[in-house]
Amino acid sequence: MRPLEDRLQPEPDIYRGRFERCFDEHYVRIFAFATRRVSGRESAEDVVADTFAIAWRRRDRIPEEALPWLYAIAANVIANQYRSSHRRHNLGERLAREASVAAPGTDPADSLGGRDELAAALARLDEAEREVLRLVAWEGLSTGDGARVVGCSPGAFRVRLHRARRKLAKELKTTGQRPRENCRPSRTVEEGS
Repeated sequence: MRPLEDRLQPEPDIYRGRFERCFDEHYVRIFAFATRRVSGRESAEDVVADTFAIAWRRRDRIPEEALPWLYAIAANVIANQYRSSHRRHNLGERLAREASVAAPGTDPADSLGGRDELAAALARLDEAEREVLRLVAWEGLSTGDGARVVGCSPGAFRVRLHRARRKLAKELKTTGQRPRENCRPSRTVEEGS
């Protein structure tokens, strides 16, 4: 058994030198790669930083020809950043649309009351019913994609969605609130599988 002092010492990182050589040799090329694909120096620097952070975590797998491997990582980082910014943009647009739904001159408290009634009606549904409604209305999934999420056939998902909508409408009717028509997905989303 090794002495306690030896066991407290961290194991030497045998891959650190490989990573440092990779960084020194390819930083400029990865930066140029990112600069040609994203707008702004700051975004390119973020791509490079994320690329080399991933390379550091995978330093034991750095290949001899590291540049193509780094390009692939950088391309994935850029794709992830694009998807993330696209989601933020879509969320901003959706929030702006929802904010403009209220007619001018209406009291904002009235729309809050409707939201409270909707939240209460949703809370009276069971979790499976809420989930199918959220997948279609909030996440914008088709019935085929929603079926994959909950693990059933598209036909079964459509039945669950229909029943959940009917039950929600019934719950809203008891509170005097009418379900909004624009809460329903378009026919293309509903029929898409």
